[in-house]
Amino acid sequence: MTYTFAAPWVFVLLPLPFVVFWFAPPHKEKVQATRIPFFRHVAAATGLEPKSGSSVLGRTWLQSIIATLVWVLLVTALARPERLADPIVVEKSARDVVLALDISGSMDQRDFTSEDGPPKQRLAAVKDVLRDFIAARQGDRMALIIFGTRAFVQAPFTEDLNSLNGLLEQTEVGMAGPNTALGDAIGLGIRLFDSSEVDQRLMIVLSDGADTSSRMTPVNASAIAADKNVVIYTIGVGDPNATGEDRVDLQALQDIAQTTGGQYFFADDEAALTQTYQQIDEQNPRVVETQSYRPRESLTHIPLLIVIAVILLSSAGFHVAQHRRSVR
Repeated sequence: MTYTFAAPWVFVLLPLPFVVFWFAPPHKEKVQATRIPFFRHVAAATGLEPKSGSSVLGRTWLQSIIATLVWVLLVTALARPERLADPIVVEKSARDVVLALDISGSMDQRDFTSEDGPPKQRLAAVKDVLRDFIAARQGDRMALIIFGTRAFVQAPFTEDLNSLNGLLEQTEVGMAGPNTALGDAIGLGIRLFDSSEVDQRLMIVLSDGADTSSRMTPVNASAIAADKNVVIYTIGVGDPNATGEDRVDLQALQDIAQTTGGQYFFADDEAALTQTYQQIDEQNPRVVETQSYRPRESLTHIPLLIVIAVILLSSAGFHVAQHRRSVR
C-alpha cells in the first residue's frame, strides 16, 4: 500500500504567501481621527516626535507558525492525497462461445449408454456433460441457443455460468418443436455474435437429426459464419443409420465444421461425448485479456480536519490569553 497525490503540481503554490509578503505593497486604508489644537504640546510632553505613516500590526511567532501550518495543510488538501491499494488483476475473456443444442423430438430417445447405469435419454446425457463443460469455463462469456422446429436464444452472452447452467436444466425435449432447424440455429448464433466485441468467436453445435425446417440451409449459414470469423465445432449424436428426421446428417455437420475452420465429432455414448468436449477444450484453451488497476482512497479530508482543529484551538487559546490580560 502506497501514498501519492492526484495533483502534485499544486505544491508550487506553497511559496505564494512569501512572494506576496515580499513583493506586494502593504495594505493601506484611511481612518478617521480627532484633531486637537494642542496636539504638538501633548507630543512634546510625552517626548514623541509626530510623523505621518501607517500602523503595521505585529504577529507573534506562534501566530506565524499557525498561519504557515494552515497554508501548508490547505495546499496539501488541494493536491488531493490518496492511498493506493495493492494492484488488482482482472481477467476478461477474449473469446465468446455459443452453445447450440438440438432439442427436437428425437433427443428423447434413450440410447445413450453410461458407465454407471441403464441407457440415458439423449438430452439428459448431453446436459450432464455440458454442465461440467460450462462450469470449467469460468471467466468466459457464453450463450445458449436451443433449436427444434425453430431456433431460440435460451441465454444471451453472460459470464454468470451458474445462471447458464440453470437455464440449461430448464430445457426440455420438444420445447422448440419436434423438427430440426440446424441452419436457423447457426444463423441465430451469427446474429448473437454481431453484438460481440471480441475477435475470437466459437460456436459448438450439437444435433441428432437432419435439417428439415430451416429457412436458411446449413451450408449457407456456415458460409456466412466463415465470413464473420465464427469457428463452428459440430457434434453428431444419435443414429446415422436411421431413417427420416431421426437420422443424424453427419455429412452436413462435417461440411459445416470444414467450411468455418472448425472440427467435427461424433459421439454415440456418454463417455465419447465427454471426450469430445474435452478435446474441444484442449484445442481451444481459455483466452483472456488481463487488466490491472489499483483502488484509490481519497485522504483529502485528513488535512482539512487538521486545519479546522488548528484554527479552533488557536482561536480558543487567543480568547483565553485575552481574558487573562483583562483580569490583570
